Amino acid sequence: METLAQLSHSQPVLGVRERSELVNTCVKSVFSLPSVQAMQEKDEDKAEVIQTLYHQTVDALQRLLNALFVEDPTPAGLKSILEPLGPWMNSEKAHERARAVKSNVSLLNHMLLSLPFFMSSGFSALGLLLGRLVLRIGDPDEDIGREALDGIIILYTILELQKRAREKEETNKKELYESNKRYLGPYNPVSPCQNILRVIAEFGDFLGPQQVKDLLLAALEGLKGGSEALGKDSGEMMQLASEVTLSSVLEWYRHRALEVIPEIMQAIYVQLSHIQEPRAREVALLPVSLLASSFMTEVVVALLMCPLPLDSNGAEMWRQLILRKPSCDVRDLLDLLLTSLKEKPVTKKGRASIVPLAAASGLCELLSVNSCVGRVRRIYPQLLLALLIQVHYHINLSLPGRVTSHKDSKKDAQPSVFVPVCWMVKVVKTLLLKMGCSYEAAFLEEQGGWELMGQAENHHRGVSLLARAMVHYSCQELCRILYLLIPLLERGDEKHKITATAFFVELLQMEQVRRIPEEYSLGRMAEGLNHRDPIMKVLCIRGLVILARRTEKTAKVQALLPSMVKGLKSVDGLLVMEAGRNLKTIFKGQDRKLTDSSVYVEMLQVLLPHFCDSREDVRSSCVNLYGKVVQKLRSPRTQAMEEQLINTLVPLLLTMQESNAKVGRICVKTLFRCSCFMAWELPKRAYSRKPWDNQKRTVAKICKYLVNTHQDSAFTFLSQSLEYAKNSRASLRKFSVMFIGSLVPCMDGIMTEDRLNEVKAALENLRHDPEASVCICAAQAQDNILDSCWRNSWRLPHGNTWVCNPATTHRWSPSCENLPTSHQQRSWIMQALGSWKMSLKQ
Repeated sequence: METLAQLSHSQPVLGVRERSELVNTCVKSVFSLPSVQAMQEKDEDKAEVIQTLYHQTVDALQRLLNALFVEDPTPAGLKSILEPLGPWMNSEKAHERARAVKSNVSLLNHMLLSLPFFMSSGFSALGLLLGRLVLRIGDPDEDIGREALDGIIILYTILELQKRAREKEETNKKELYESNKRYLGPYNPVSPCQNILRVIAEFGDFLGPQQVKDLLLAALEGLKGGSEALGKDSGEMMQLASEVTLSSVLEWYRHRALEVIPEIMQAIYVQLSHIQEPRAREVALLPVSLLASSFMTEVVVALLMCPLPLDSNGAEMWRQLILRKPSCDVRDLLDLLLTSLKEKPVTKKGRASIVPLAAASGLCELLSVNSCVGRVRRIYPQLLLALLIQVHYHINLSLPGRVTSHKDSKKDAQPSVFVPVCWMVKVVKTLLLKMGCSYEAAFLEEQGGWELMGQAENHHRGVSLLARAMVHYSCQELCRILYLLIPLLERGDEKHKITATAFFVELLQMEQVRRIPEEYSLGRMAEGLNHRDPIMKVLCIRGLVILARRTEKTAKVQALLPSMVKGLKSVDGLLVMEAGRNLKTIFKGQDRKLTDSSVYVEMLQVLLPHFCDSREDVRSSCVNLYGKVVQKLRSPRTQAMEEQLINTLVPLLLTMQESNAKVGRICVKTLFRCSCFMAWELPKRAYSRKPWDNQKRTVAKICKYLVNTHQDSAFTFLSQSLEYAKNSRASLRKFSVMFIGSLVPCMDGIMTEDRLNEVKAALENLRHDPEASVCICAAQAQDNILDSCWRNSWRLPHGNTWVCNPATTHRWSPSCENLPTSHQQRSWIMQALGSWKMSLKQ
């Protein structure tokens, strides 16, 4: 260190980083030595030598620090020396704290005596240096406290000198120092907090926003050790020193901290992870409530930036707003959170914003404080609707960089994935429970409503379930929610409107709806039938059905039935099923004599495409409703009715063959209703749900009846069966192929070249189906059609490679595929299996 001190005069000078590393290394090597007493006790024979060597070592370190400062006498240079000393001033060991304080004081004394050093109010190290020395005034070791106060007096003298130098006043350093010593002293070992208060009060002229922030951070650093490390009495003394420092700084200089509130809140959040002792945590949280009492908006905005999901530290900071005095106005606090909850989580530039989710998290923590619950009820309707809309916004929304806090997760456990929409749903549930809606929350739990609420395709269903439960259990706040929703229906984007409408339509069951002007109930629902979003159409149908229960609205709603049905065309099956259940009510109440059958036909057209839906509940619901609508039809039969019901034959026959017993039974019932209305004489076996696998004659008989009875629709039957052969369900593909194999031979005399080519291409593709039974049935269908071709001597397309008659070509082809069926080896099963195996390999 002596050598380094000499080298400090050479050129070039060390950079800031190199100087900081050098100081850190030297300080650590000296400060970490055991106490002089401990070293002397270990080797009593060399006690005097040890003491001499120790003092030489400490002096060498001090000369090095002084030399490094002289090398770069700037604020940055001083900061690079002071920063490594900081942690040692809060050490659990008294001799390490004493060494750190002495080094700081010696450096300040060197600055005072040797060089003119300008320390402006913008110098960031001033706050940290002052804060660390102030805390040491309250050190359990009186010698350290006295040394720290002396260092503060020197620092104050330096600042005074700089101030007078700017004003061009000549001052004697020694006289000024002695004057300040009398002014700021003497050291009071009985009540060091009196010294702390005096120091903080007198340094006010030199503290700007950054210095105030650093002073607070230094006070927080002093809470890390805790009472266990320093001993109970010593720990309490240090906590008291920190508390006095924090409270006095914020009491006198709170207005200067306004622009650095975000940094202060972030620092408190970080420091709380290192402070475990309960009383020390209370002290660390003091700035939150003190600042919020004057600058609540700024504090809340800063807390909204806490990492999500909130860990115990972030949650405690939110609760601090109303748990500790002086607490902020809860009414204003809730209004601020409500404003944040009304923001979109996606900015105009497409970036995700955590503000609404953070506000919801903060609200959840405030709800855990019983004294806050009563105030929440004032804006409960607004909070509930805002949260429900936020649930919709947060579906499939990801917030990059937001992960589970390490503090609250197990060390060896994999941190759970944070899903924003699940967290938002949790806040909705918490709000309901705190507002006394436990029955409603339990109902949603039982019905799976919470899960539905967080899914894009089912969100409106989850919201409707909640509203329905609140109506059922007569929630006291429903009237306020109803009147609040009326203007909300026309605001916001699609997600906003869907959520608001889903809640609103269920409230139409309330008696208070009679007081609402018709334009806001029936009028809004009627307008929604023309909305471009199918979910809005279905919700409005639900609303109209509810309104139709009232006698005075029934006729007006029934008049809108054509518009309701028209809006369901090309809509997803689940939505059609949902709307269909509601429309049943109106169909039942319709006057049969006055009803225009075209509405029913249009409804049948809506339902038919969903017979082949992949979802069982959609298929069964649509087929069942189809049969009920058919029951509503009355003679005379119109051409539109007949065409629609004829077009139903093939879908019902094929869907009936599914292995699903429930769907099969409904299909049989619906087919019977169609037959009764149309006076069909279908083969008895057509109503059987027995599989067609071993009943080829039955299939042929059904196809023959269809073609003979409805020859004009034969190509429609063929097109439908070809379409069903593309279905994702293997069973439906198989029976479609069997149906095609029996239908095409029955179309003798009307089959065209184009349609035959279409059938050929479809069956060729199906011979490579991943399902073996489909491959086999496709080969059988080909075989059956070929046999029929030769038997009936059909005129086949020119150049067709599917069927070739050797009698007309007068040449032998070694390929059995080109032979008539009567000359082929019956190996179609092996061919089908071979095709299936090849498709699996591919």
